[in-house]
Amino acid sequence: MSHITCIIIEDEPLAVKILSDYIAQVPFLELKHVFKDALLATDYLRDHAIDLIFLDIHLPKLKGMAFLKTLVHPPAVIITTAYHQYAVEGFNLNVTDYLLKPIEFERFLVAVTKVKSHQKEKLPLSEPQEKDYVFLNFQKKKVKILFSEIVYIESQREYIKVVTTKEAYLSKMSTHEIEALLPAHLFKRIHRSFIVSLNKIESYTHEMVEVNGISIPIGRGYRAVVESL
Repeated sequence: MSHITCIIIEDEPLAVKILSDYIAQVPFLELKHVFKDALLATDYLRDHAIDLIFLDIHLPKLKGMAFLKTLVHPPAVIITTAYHQYAVEGFNLNVTDYLLKPIEFERFLVAVTKVKSHQKEKLPLSEPQEKDYVFLNFQKKKVKILFSEIVYIESQREYIKVVTTKEAYLSKMSTHEIEALLPAHLFKRIHRSFIVSLNKIESYTHEMVEVNGISIPIGRGYRAVVESL
């Protein structure tokens, strides 16, 4: 299994411990170094290739967003912060995900799985562009579902319900597995049980989004994702 090498840039000891413990639990993650400020990390990145940075925003000397703007060819970045108001700026800088403290392991796993998925999708220039569909097991056969037709996905214990513009499909897999297969720029998880198509959102409030006339709740830990729309 190929490893994703990562560093942590964080000045809170408790946050460093939690992130380090989470990283240790994920087989494909390899923690290389921890930095208390971004300037030290800058020196390290000049001589070391890293796949992923866990980056806090409020850092001494050089703030997280300012540091991110200095990187010419940045690796994948997952923002870790207690402040949701920086979500828009973070997504404008193409960060992979934005985790609000206190970070739950389940939410952490979703974020790093995205990085793993994007790593697998990196193909030579001679290959065609990324596919616009996914095959799912449904009633003992593989069914092709176009990303453009998916409205939302709902977790139902060990199954997921994929609601499309044509019909709904029930497939035995987790929301983590389906999220890893979906393009991050087209779909966002807004609740531990719901993933929505950004193109299908008709309206939203602080507590819910409406897709094709259906109201879907926004989880507390996912509000920054919606606010970045």
